[in-house]
Amino acid sequence: ISARAHSGIFSHFCHLCDILAFMKPVIEVNSLTKSYGDLRVVKGLSLTINHGEIFAILGPNGAGKTTTVEILEGFRTADSGQVSVLDTDPAITGSAALAWRNRIGIVLQSTQDTAELTVREAITHFASYYSNPREVEDVINLVGLNEKADDRARTLSGGQRRRLDVGLGIIGRPEVLFLDEPTTGFDPEARRAFWLLIRQLRDEGTTILLTTHYLDEAEALADRVAVMNHGEILEISTPALLGGRANAQATISWSEGGMSKNEKSDSPTAFVKALSERLGGEVPDLSIHRPSLEDIYLSMIGASHE
Repeated sequence: ISARAHSGIFSHFCHLCDILAFMKPVIEVNSLTKSYGDLRVVKGLSLTINHGEIFAILGPNGAGKTTTVEILEGFRTADSGQVSVLDTDPAITGSAALAWRNRIGIVLQSTQDTAELTVREAITHFASYYSNPREVEDVINLVGLNEKADDRARTLSGGQRRRLDVGLGIIGRPEVLFLDEPTTGFDPEARRAFWLLIRQLRDEGTTILLTTHYLDEAEALADRVAVMNHGEILEISTPALLGGRANAQATISWSEGGMSKNEKSDSPTAFVKALSERLGGEVPDLSIHRPSLEDIYLSMIGASHE
């Protein structure tokens, strides 16, 4: 075999390896359990998160979301089950743990350890922890803190502080980014700007695990969502298909004879057509409503309490 042919085969093989690595799940959890005393917080949880995916965990307070994510981040140890993040058990210690942490980013609900540093100083300091950090000024631009770069962290507003937290989380070019309630305290404009940043990170190949109480945020960002309650996952699906949402009946509302009326239908178009023919044209105060992600989520959470 010629050297050129050998080189071509080797190159093709390496390309195939890259594709297989890309397809391999980044996070795998099987039968995870965690208890505090007699309280079982996580009960046999299993999930898989793929490369370049935005995955959201939804659930009420006390559902077990934070404990699950803290185990994935290596801050807590599981009682039983298997956990793998970037082919590594997060409970690993020593130099291997440092190498693993070089590949992940974490945005906690709140941090206060940089209060006396300026935005630029804080991001520069965190950059020193990583082997291949982003440019500090690029991160400041990405999180929209240009005008606050020389202000101390303690003087920032709540929303600005969260932007700094995100900056600290992404400075190391993480392969996996953990976001815990990232837009708490953001105004609507800041939230939309943050969503653009998260999509940009996803497009660059970052895998993102997001916990949020904002259902519109999950719907806008997540490729898939997991609804969790009482330490268990009720369902994993896309936001559009969760809980049979795509096939749920639509509610048609209208006015007739001075009264408000509504009807549920599997075929709202046909129903409205028949209604229009019966009323002789325009249907007064017509609206058609399919269940929102919030409607489905609340019905699932409510059912899990029964």
